[in-house]
Amino acid sequence: MLSADHRLTDSDGFRRTVRNGRRAGCSTLVVHMWVDQASAPGPAQVGFTVGKSVGNAVTRNRVKRRLRHLTREHLPALEELPGRAALVVRALPAAADASYARLGADLARTLDRVSAS
Repeated sequence: MLSADHRLTDSDGFRRTVRNGRRAGCSTLVVHMWVDQASAPGPAQVGFTVGKSVGNAVTRNRVKRRLRHLTREHLPALEELPGRAALVVRALPAAADASYARLGADLARTLDRVSAS
């Protein structure tokens, strides 16, 4: 579980991150990252979007739990960025059938690409 400091909960935060942030994707997910360099450094915030196209409620919740756990491992790297980082992870329909290891590899790859650009 992510602590309350690391959760992106408001719709304005989601909208700002998706519209203004950098994006990288793969077959199972798309990652949007926005770094607010004008604000003081703080905890990175992460939000998840898993639409109905991924599957029924049980499948969507399983995908969210997996992504939440995998993202928690990458928080220290996000907090080293200058400013305050916001991250939105959007699951695609292929995430429903992906293994935990594949989701982890895809998340790491997309985070590396979005951080490098």
